[in-house]
Amino acid sequence: MRWSIRTTCSSRCSTSRTWPRSPRPPSPEERLIACFNPLLAEERARKREDLLAATEKQLAKIARQVSRRRKTPLGAAEIGQKVGRVIGRFKVAKHFEIAIAPGINGGNFAFRRDPQAIAAEAGLDGIYVIRTSEPAARLTAEDAVRGYKGLAQVERVFRTLKGVEILIRPIRHREERRVRAHIFLCLLAYYLEWHLRRAWAPLLFDDEQLARNRKTRDPVAPAKPSPEAKLKKARRRTAEGLPIHSFTTLIAELGTLCRNLCRLKTDPQAPAFQQDTEPTQIQQRPCELIDAFPVPGTAQPYFSP
Repeated sequence: MRWSIRTTCSSRCSTSRTWPRSPRPPSPEERLIACFNPLLAEERARKREDLLAATEKQLAKIARQVSRRRKTPLGAAEIGQKVGRVIGRFKVAKHFEIAIAPGINGGNFAFRRDPQAIAAEAGLDGIYVIRTSEPAARLTAEDAVRGYKGLAQVERVFRTLKGVEILIRPIRHREERRVRAHIFLCLLAYYLEWHLRRAWAPLLFDDEQLARNRKTRDPVAPAKPSPEAKLKKARRRTAEGLPIHSFTTLIAELGTLCRNLCRLKTDPQAPAFQQDTEPTQIQQRPCELIDAFPVPGTAQPYFSP
């Protein structure tokens, strides 16, 4: 199974060529990077065949209805409505040749697959193109693909903001400045969560080698977990014997830590004092990881004593 990346300079492209789904033709400074993913090609071919078979089955049922009904034959308009519902459901009308014509005793209906349209689409299975204005000396084709796939982290931010972790909604404000402040605080909360996930990676199901492997693995091939991540998920224990958590369960575990304001019952006049609960091993380890995780650009830990 081969994965391939091919780059081409847009200045070599013919100016008379049309660029579908693009607001404008690429400028001479832009590069086009074509990527081929064989697994994606197989998946798209499978889905297309399933949709074609399902559409064919429903159209064949309509054809049998047209041929059977003699006393109350279906007219061309009725046949068109039935066919339209099938086509609208499976969205593969471009791969069929459909003929509906009025007749003496009702309408006539015939259909067949369009092999040329199917072959034309199959030739593009697994291929996608990335456009960039960065020169090859500054950004290689592989790094451009990695940067494109890095957009998944941006999508994760939106999912987290809308999920139960941050709860950006409902926004209980009406003034613009307060709405902006609310969203800004939610983004800061996610930024803190992002740093905590990096610091607590040894205690989470996250792959600790993911960031390092991204720089060396094939950018087109699907990502695979490292052997260390597989072992951690199989054992559900860290190398120190601590249980593996998700980020949500680890936060819930740390949420049991509390600081009590105490007062002596034997001496009510004595000043009150604070007493922290004794952390367990699983509660102490995240604090140690945070202290050992440096702030980017400095040599200081997150929380210096």
